[in-house]
Amino acid sequence: MNREEARRRATELVNKMTVEQMASQLRYDAPSIDELGIPEYNWWGEGLHGLARAGTATSFPQAIALGASFDPDLLQEIGDAISTEARAKYNEYSSHEDRDIYKGITLWSPNINLFRDPRWGRGHETYGEDPYLITQLAKQFIEGLQGRGEYLKVAACAKHFAVHSGPEALRHVFDARVSLKEMYETYLPQFEACIKEANVESVMGAYNRTNGEPCCAHSYLMDKVLFEDWKFEGHFVSDCWAVLDFHKHHKVTEDVKHSAALALERGCDLNCGCAYVAIMDAYRDGLIPIEHIRRSAIKLFTTRYLLGMFDSNEFDSIPYEKVECAEHIKLAQRATEEGTVLLKNDGILPLDKNKYKKIGVIGPCANSRGSLIGNYYGTSSSYITILDGLNRIAEDEDVRILYSEGCDLSLSKPDNLSREYHRISEAKIVAEHSDVVVLCIGLDEFLEGEEGDQGNQYYSGDKDDLSFPKPQQLLIKTIIKTGVPFVTVVTAGSALDLSLLDIKSNAILQAWYPGARGGKTIAEILFGKVNPSGKLPITIYKSLEGMPEFTDYSMKDRTYRFMENEALYPFGFGLSYGDIDLIEAAVEGEAFFPKDESDKFTIKAKIVNRGTQASDEVVQVYLKVVDDANEIPNPRLVAFKRVHLEASEEKEVDIEVSGKAFTTVNDDGVRGLFGSKAEAHVGFGQPNELTKRLLGKNNIALFF
Repeated sequence: MNREEARRRATELVNKMTVEQMASQLRYDAPSIDELGIPEYNWWGEGLHGLARAGTATSFPQAIALGASFDPDLLQEIGDAISTEARAKYNEYSSHEDRDIYKGITLWSPNINLFRDPRWGRGHETYGEDPYLITQLAKQFIEGLQGRGEYLKVAACAKHFAVHSGPEALRHVFDARVSLKEMYETYLPQFEACIKEANVESVMGAYNRTNGEPCCAHSYLMDKVLFEDWKFEGHFVSDCWAVLDFHKHHKVTEDVKHSAALALERGCDLNCGCAYVAIMDAYRDGLIPIEHIRRSAIKLFTTRYLLGMFDSNEFDSIPYEKVECAEHIKLAQRATEEGTVLLKNDGILPLDKNKYKKIGVIGPCANSRGSLIGNYYGTSSSYITILDGLNRIAEDEDVRILYSEGCDLSLSKPDNLSREYHRISEAKIVAEHSDVVVLCIGLDEFLEGEEGDQGNQYYSGDKDDLSFPKPQQLLIKTIIKTGVPFVTVVTAGSALDLSLLDIKSNAILQAWYPGARGGKTIAEILFGKVNPSGKLPITIYKSLEGMPEFTDYSMKDRTYRFMENEALYPFGFGLSYGDIDLIEAAVEGEAFFPKDESDKFTIKAKIVNRGTQASDEVVQVYLKVVDDANEIPNPRLVAFKRVHLEASEEKEVDIEVSGKAFTTVNDDGVRGLFGSKAEAHVGFGQPNELTKRLLGKNNIALFF
């Protein structure tokens, strides 16, 4: 069904409603209107990395790990799997007249905010720190969710519009101040692409203010950018209880009636929360015209018609058996394989079963379910921790596993470090009796997450710094002192201080939150049954030195695009067990500076696998306009392609670079082709000395 037809039917239906009935449908928990044949519907659903909070579902790696895959096709398949499970559940729940929260087919995902600062607790919900990477992955994820059929499979939601990335503790009162250049250069590109190119059906506003106005009622971001410039036709939803912040915390209105009126006036169609219960009072007081209520109701029912809620459709036959089916579990395993990043390896990996007969598995994340799942998750019918995975392989390979939790994930109380000294002795003993140690450390959703979410330990969910929790710092030093070789597996969704481990650990594996069964894949990587191929979607910093305050939204010295200091591990970096080389790269045809954004170039890159096992590699293209004062400091990612090569295989890869890659943003927020010369680099990472040292490989320069 096209939008025009859906809107026509929605308009006819809404015109039959009373004002009270229209107003009731603007709440996320919309009640039934029996005389019009409208069942109740709860709009709140989550599908960040698997269908969440609705019972059993396939558990995929957390979004940041999906970002590390650099694989848009994978994201499309995952989106399709999530929407299949959402439909399967919706079909069954609806048939049992269960229309409760999280059981619908409107999913408030993906989170396409930019991970600008490593302290942000919700950064692991995103695809990383680069607008182009986020854009390419999010577009395909949305396509997977929404499908290409006659009806929308589910309605996806791009959130949180638009300048939003912490601090969590202040999000209800915070005002993010940014220039127009920063807004259009960093914070808006991914939203624009998801609306214009992926046709995302909904957009969610953020809690905070941006440049003085609340994001869920923003005259510039909503009226000018979203509706006027981008011609967004879907519906806009508030973040949960964000409209109440207008009068309670932002102090831009005097009470709930005025807050509801302001949000509705600006085009916030759907309210997650309770503020829109006051719509009728505001209407009777003359604060809200009926046209605003009708407009939003029509938008929301347009979405419901596009979803086929009032028609028989192709998705009605999706059976419940598709939930957590073997196909989806296999896809989740592939996602873990592609997203796990090997940061360091002195040759100890993959572990030699003939050399290492006793393996010490140590650390609070080794046998932790929480270290597998991140946040916004569903329930898995099976959890395989890293310890479980290693035990399974060890049984088959005649290897003995010795285990010690070593310490708590963090301190439950500030004065409890002395207790950890008593626990650490077991870890020391296990290490001393082992041929090699697998040290499993990191965080979970209680240490980095959403403000107030799940009652996380620090409440705000943000990190104060890049340090591991104190008990883990003590554990790391203890293992180092034993002198036993060790491999570090980090389960966390953000950059942590790996400086000491970079020196002392024989290998480092960034496992993120690898999904409920992710421990199986991590163990397979450690033993070489799977070749790691993930690339960092974020920068692993040496420290926070030089970085602005967390509350400062300027990009100075933040992310690989603007940083002045050298990273510990750079964005785009990742090792593997393979040996793939870039032989040559050239622009097909004439390489000229584009005259229009619609111009396109094809880079032909020839790569070869010199190794003895199949491997994946991500060919990356970075570009900088060299004669443009508007250009950002460092070369930026403008194209990439994941490539699979069998042992000894040589392959030519075509990578498309658009004319838009040559555009920059001026101080007025205008994007254009302001330069005349550009330099591009093709390789397996950024064109800098650090990447060259870590990879031992050069980029190939191309000139336009």
